[in-house]
Amino acid sequence: MSMAQDRLRVATYNTELSRDGPGLLLRDIVSEKNEQVEAVARVIAVNQPDVILLQNIDYDHDLLNLRALRDRVSAYGHDMPYGFANPPNTGIATRLDMNGDGNVELPKDAQSFGAFEGQGGMAILSRHQINEIAVRDFSSIVWRDVPNALVPNKDQGPFPSNEAQNVQRLSSTGHWIIPVATDRGRIYLMTFHAGPPVFDGPEDRNGRRNHDEIVFWRHVMDGMMGAVPEPFVILGNANLDPVDGEGRTEAIASLLADKRLQDPRPMRKQSAPQIENLAGDPNLHTVAWPLDGPGHKRVSYILPDASLLVLASGVYWPRLDSTAGQLVAKASRHRLVWVDLAWE
Repeated sequence: MSMAQDRLRVATYNTELSRDGPGLLLRDIVSEKNEQVEAVARVIAVNQPDVILLQNIDYDHDLLNLRALRDRVSAYGHDMPYGFANPPNTGIATRLDMNGDGNVELPKDAQSFGAFEGQGGMAILSRHQINEIAVRDFSSIVWRDVPNALVPNKDQGPFPSNEAQNVQRLSSTGHWIIPVATDRGRIYLMTFHAGPPVFDGPEDRNGRRNHDEIVFWRHVMDGMMGAVPEPFVILGNANLDPVDGEGRTEAIASLLADKRLQDPRPMRKQSAPQIENLAGDPNLHTVAWPLDGPGHKRVSYILPDASLLVLASGVYWPRLDSTAGQLVAKASRHRLVWVDLAWE
């Protein structure tokens, strides 16, 4: 069997396809005329992943959005017939003040920020069959029940309230373990999209939650959430750079340093210019937020377990002055990240 046949290309991509209301994303996809949607579909097709985790794609019960996007990717020459998504925590009403501002309203007081249920969810597209029955979904776990949870306190009491902490889930979007049946055997995708560690107050509610969403995978690898499936790959958007920006950087740094994992350090092909006031390697960056705002950061990750063989990796970030670079910029501020894997 050739190396190309042995290869499994795993990718993660924050598409930023989320819309302001239910049905709007489907409208944009099926029109086949929305420039951002078409750019996202072309970026996916060009990179030819065998399986890809998508973030910021609105969820609907019948997966109409995902199926329509799959068809657009196929129209550009890359077929991924299998899809999966579970409901995210975004936009689920709690009827409680979850952020301590004294009001009870969406989107701020949902289980996770969202104007409607399903806004900005996650989804999988795959060339290989997904064992949906065996998917493990940890998204309903209450945050304070997680080992060593950094739940916030204020004035020596739970923030924003004990009632809120009793229902507040850990996952901003979701934590799933998804079995995919490849030609070489089953592989397990540990998928997530953590919330940003900012937009809060001195209690650091979002920073603490982001920390625990990332560290959750260490609890999984420790066997605290049941049997550890193998081989596995952790992938998704941690919304945290290991050295630059706000947030508890030790969370992602500890995951990158875990000996049970390997960091392929995906990079762009062309060398990136050094960015002032940033300590990290710009070639590792995965998002082009405005330089006068959050700036460029490494926030998307693919971390295979130590038993897997990494053949190649990359961040799809063509030069902005190229046709491909303009397409990528039109699709999303985030860049698609991929890793080629093989195993015995």
